[in-house]
Parts: sequence; structure tokens; C-alpha cells
Amino acid sequence: MRDEMIFVEQVHRDLHDVRWLEPAEIRARARRRSRRTSMLAAVAVLAVVSASAVVVGDRAGQRGVSPAASPPRPAAPVTRVEIPPAALLHQDDLAARAGLQLSEAGLGGTVDVGLSRCATGRGSATRAPESWISRSQTVLRPASGGGRLGDVLLVQDLHRMRDDGATRFFEALRGQLAACREWRETRSVHWGDESVDVDDVHHWDVPRRDFAGDESLLLRHSVSATLGQADGQVRSGPDTTVVVRVGDLLSVLMLEPASEAELVRLARMAAQRMCVAANPAC
Repeated sequence: MRDEMIFVEQVHRDLHDVRWLEPAEIRARARRRSRRTSMLAAVAVLAVVSASAVVVGDRAGQRGVSPAASPPRPAAPVTRVEIPPAALLHQDDLAARAGLQLSEAGLGGTVDVGLSRCATGRGSATRAPESWISRSQTVLRPASGGGRLGDVLLVQDLHRMRDDGATRFFEALRGQLAACREWRETRSVHWGDESVDVDDVHHWDVPRRDFAGDESLLLRHSVSATLGQADGQVRSGPDTTVVVRVGDLLSVLMLEPASEAELVRLARMAAQRMCVAANPAC
């Protein structure tokens, strides 16, 4: 009996020294244990399902891919919207030494190479679509003779068209060129204190086609001005413009002084630069 009392007193002292957990701590441990148990159960289920889905044996004993495992889908093509500066010609692309470069970006508008007035006057139904967004640059020659700004060397307008707008632009441009190969307009100019009429005859031709990008045209434009029979006719030197398409991008290039060979070279360089922003990519 004495031994039993000693044992009871020892148990009582041991229980007195035990640190009981607070109710909040007990609940917290229970939640952690519950989450850990659920996670282990889920991993076990996943391992069983994966093991049964990876390999399916056919009657010949060969291994095949489970019907549940579908081939990966090809990634969707990236659609570019913004036109980065890198898509423009660089100054290193120019044969002549360049000075100041002026550039801007903004929303799109009408892409006009000088044929819109004629197309409207001739009632041409081939109206060119408008662009979505654009980026342009004007490169000047180095200043000389103490001037702050040099003469214009290069002008480039780069447009992004919606959907198939770039292709439709070339279709409209070819229609306008067919309707406006020779176009006459009368304008009034001030001659001293008088206002006189001048007859301008515009001539358009296309000496080269499809030499850069997906589509390209080299446009040559000249004007003959007649002030009157006594004054005769004055013919201006031709202006040359290049239009290049790469995907949904259009680039319009003008060079001063006009050099058809140099413009063709720059058009090919421009097409390579446009590849970084075109849809679809080159």
C-alpha cells in the first residue's frame, strides 16, 4: 500500500510539471496537421493517376501514349502593335553623312504619295485604306556655312495597316497610277500684283517593281508648268519615291537629291529593318 501511495505522488508531481498547450495553439497545430495530411493524400492520388496514365499497354504488349495525354498545342503567333524605332532605317544605312535626325510616332492616317488629288478628280474608286499607327523620321545633312540645320537628306514614313490593309493599299495604288499616268490641273499664282493661272501637267511612271520586301514600287513623278503661250513651258526635275511592304507594314521613302539606284538599295535595307516589327514576322 505504501508503494502505491509513493507511485501516485510521483505521478502527481510529474503531471504538475507538464506544460499544457493553450487552446489557440492546439487549434493551430491541428490546422497545420490537417493541411499536411491533405497534401500528402493529394500527392499520393496524383502519383497513382500519373502512373496509370503515362503508359497504356496494347494487346501486342507495346507501349503507347495514353489517350488522356494530348500533344502540346503550338504557341499562338505574337501580334506586334507598336512600331519600334529599330524598324526605321539607321543612319549607318545611308551612303551620305547624316546630321540631325528628327522622329515622331503617332496614330495613323492617310498614306498619300501624291496621287490622292488626282484620284479624287478622276473619280477613281480605288481609295487607299488608312493606316493604324505610324512612325516617321527626317534625317538632315550636317549643318554647313554657320547654319543651325542642314538640308533634308531622307524622309521615311512607316505605317502599320489593319488586317490586309497593306495589300489593299498596293492594289489601290496601282489603280490610281493607271488613272493618273498623266494628270492636268490649273492653279492660281501671284505674279507681281496680278493673279494668273498656271497649267500643271503631272506625269507618273513606275520604272521598277518588286525589288524589295513583299511588294515594292519605285514611283517617278515630274511636272510640266505652262504660264502662258508667250512664256513657254517649264519642266521640273522628277521626284522619286519608293513604297515597300513587309507584312502589315508600309514604308514610304524619299531621298534628296533623288537617286533611283540609292533608293532601291535603301528600300532593301528598309525591308530588312521592318522585319523586327512586321506581322507576320519575317
